[in-house]
Formats: sequence, C-alpha cells, structure tokens
Amino acid sequence: MTFTLPALPFAADALSSKGMSAETFEYHHGKHHNAYVTNLNKLIDGTPNAGKSLEDIIKSADGGLFNNAAQHWNHSFFWNCLSPDAKAKPTGALLAAIEKKWGTFEQFKTEFSGKAATLFGSGWAFLVKKGDGLDITQEPNAGCPIKSGQHAILTLDVWEHAYYIDHRNARPSFIEKFWSMCNWDFAEKNFAG
Repeated sequence: MTFTLPALPFAADALSSKGMSAETFEYHHGKHHNAYVTNLNKLIDGTPNAGKSLEDIIKSADGGLFNNAAQHWNHSFFWNCLSPDAKAKPTGALLAAIEKKWGTFEQFKTEFSGKAATLFGSGWAFLVKKGDGLDITQEPNAGCPIKSGQHAILTLDVWEHAYYIDHRNARPSFIEKFWSMCNWDFAEKNFAG
C-alpha cells in the first residue's frame, strides 16, 4: 500500500480571512505534510508494514516510522477539523457532552485553548472520546490518540509550521483564530461514530 497526500477539503485561500493564508497551506500541506507521506512510503517500502493500514502502523510502530505515520494521520485529520463555513459551536449530542464535562461551551474553549497554548514545544491538542464522555489531551511531537486507543473528535496542530507564516511566534493568536474556522460538523460526526 502506498500512502498519498490527501487534497485539502477546501481551497488553499479559503481560510485567509480567518487567519490561515494560502501561503501557510502551501508550506504546511504542500511541503510539511507531503514530506511525512514521502518519508512514510520510503520507510515501509519492502517491509511487512507495506501491507498495513495507517492506523495499524501507528499502533505498532515507534521511532521514525511512528513519527511519519502519525503525522500523516494527524494532518489528514486536522484538515477536516477546519472549515471556511464554520459554525460558532457544536449542537446536539456533542454540545451536551461538552456541557456535561465542562459546564459551558466557553469553559471548554478556555480549557482546550489553554492545553494547546501550554503544550511545551511542538505537538497537538485533541478533543477525544473517553468512555461515554470527553477529554482534552496534549500530544507532544507526533503524538496521536490512536496509539493509546482513544477516539479523536477534534484536533489543533500547534507545531510552529501551522502558524509561523501568519502569526509568527504568537501561538495564542493562532489558537484564538482556530475557533472561527473549527469544523463542528466534522467533530459531531466523529463523536457520533
């Protein structure tokens, strides 16, 4: 099996007014994500991993193979967490679960933003399903909920390459903008599934 770089689910300039420029996607998607896919394919070529699914590789791998496989999965998931037509907040069962865990949607946003902002170095903030409820995890580097058997609902990439073009070193500014492009329809589907 050869892995491929997925197309963005929106035009590269679709989020420019929300804080992610076409230039960001040129580098983040076209160069960084593409490098993970290229490296992953080189690492699995001619090995037993060549026939495995991405999820199975993530569950069993470590070192460079894990890093490239998990970064491919995380980025593919992240693109779908963004939308130019984002609504302000989720509805239905996901909103009810958020309010049950954090009291209010605003309190959830505060905690998620805090986890994303305080992750030391590079990595990811994930909203994950935990039993019947939810949790927020900090995943350093290529950390991926699949490795620990968790079900991802939503993620935010806080590697510098996600925001350095548009926000320079101001991660909190990027995190604040994320809420205006957060794809709650995608998150709701993940929570239901």
